[in-house]
Amino acid sequence: MAHRWKVLVVVSVAVFVVGLDLFIVNVSFPQIERAFSGASVASVSWVLSAYAIVLAALMVPAGRWADRYGRRRLFLVGMAVFVASSALCGVAGALWLLISARVLQAVGAAFMLPTSLALLLPEFPPAERSAAIGVWASVGGIAAALGPPLGGLLVGVSWRLVFYVNVPVGLVALAFAWRLLSETRDETQQRPDLLGALLLIGAVALLALGLVKAPSWHWGDTRTLASLVAGIVGLLAFWVRCQSHSSPIIEPALLRVRSFALANAAAVLFSASFAAMLLGCVLFMTDVWHYSTLTAGFALSPGPLMAAIFAPPAGRLAGRVGQAMIGALGIGVFAAGCAWWLWRADASATYPLAMLPGLLITGIGVGLTLPALASTAAASLPPQRFATGAAIYTMARQFGFALGVAILVAVLGTSSKPDGVASFNRGWLFMIVSASVASGLAAAIGTVRQYVPVDRTARVTPSTAERSVLADVHTS
Repeated sequence: MAHRWKVLVVVSVAVFVVGLDLFIVNVSFPQIERAFSGASVASVSWVLSAYAIVLAALMVPAGRWADRYGRRRLFLVGMAVFVASSALCGVAGALWLLISARVLQAVGAAFMLPTSLALLLPEFPPAERSAAIGVWASVGGIAAALGPPLGGLLVGVSWRLVFYVNVPVGLVALAFAWRLLSETRDETQQRPDLLGALLLIGAVALLALGLVKAPSWHWGDTRTLASLVAGIVGLLAFWVRCQSHSSPIIEPALLRVRSFALANAAAVLFSASFAAMLLGCVLFMTDVWHYSTLTAGFALSPGPLMAAIFAPPAGRLAGRVGQAMIGALGIGVFAAGCAWWLWRADASATYPLAMLPGLLITGIGVGLTLPALASTAAASLPPQRFATGAAIYTMARQFGFALGVAILVAVLGTSSKPDGVASFNRGWLFMIVSASVASGLAAAIGTVRQYVPVDRTARVTPSTAERSVLADVHTS
């Protein structure tokens, strides 16, 4: 095998284990809850939310650290941290230790994801780059399809295997990466805004805390109100920081591009509905229908499989029909799948009539939505901003995941087991509303105006922030 294809395999393994982590941990959720006696759905939800919040906030800073200090170096550090923290997750004897290890996992993932493509592309001549990117991008779909059944199989033995499985795979990939990857860097890259990242992590964590604990603390309780208000104040402080820092986490100018701003807003709401759906389906099948985790994992798999099947043609169709139209359609289809569960899912219903149709419909919706929203977010940006725009879009999706899990937990209630079908009906309704608003936002984008270059004869002096964004093109 040629050297460049070996590099593709190595970086794809990293993307695969990070993508697999989302689906495989969702399936293990009920077993983790039972393993820690007295743990509630609310407390265990931080196993998911902490990972999503930290990964989202560190994506952009990690990419810039990698540019400045070496992409190979940061990729190897990220993989080593991810492997070590996976082992820590497996041996965690207390829930707080598991959540702490998940935070470390997110740090490792944040270093791996933005550097993987930057290490891959220089290895391929221009004529072969599209094929390499296609393989790299399709790995996420494969991870999504394999996650539920693989998680079910592993959890059937022990939930700890869900984390242990990353260790041998990661160590082998780390050994090959050490030998195969070449170092590249851009020493002119500015230091990223670490304080801004910490502000963002704290603000979203406080919002999630207020939502998750509100059922037990009560919505009018001082602790609930303090958490929610502090989270909002933290977001405002973060935005002020972005406007004043020379290398901000989110460049304000990008959000003044209407299609980009609307696509990211739609991504947050759709991702919230999507994350709630993944967790809600697993909890419904294990708590209401009393499925084993193994059975629930296999029962969930048709949804991700449909998404993997529909995503490639959806990407091509979006280029002809319009990204925003396909995105709005896909999110609407997803909402229809959730509406099916609201209509048909109850304690006496059967899987083929109640759960399966919704999984197939939502899977089609996800497959239509993901490539359409991603291309919408990038279409009106100049080429030198694609990498930064992609990082912000990924950040928006991860924050949507965290908020979706928090809101679902608040909707389901405070007990260690949700209170039957009624609480899940509230959950399906939240998914429908969130997805419907996201579909409306996507439709409001209308025709995406392609970026038109400015007159190159004009004398323009780029700002410090613009030079930082220009440097990001090396990661795409």
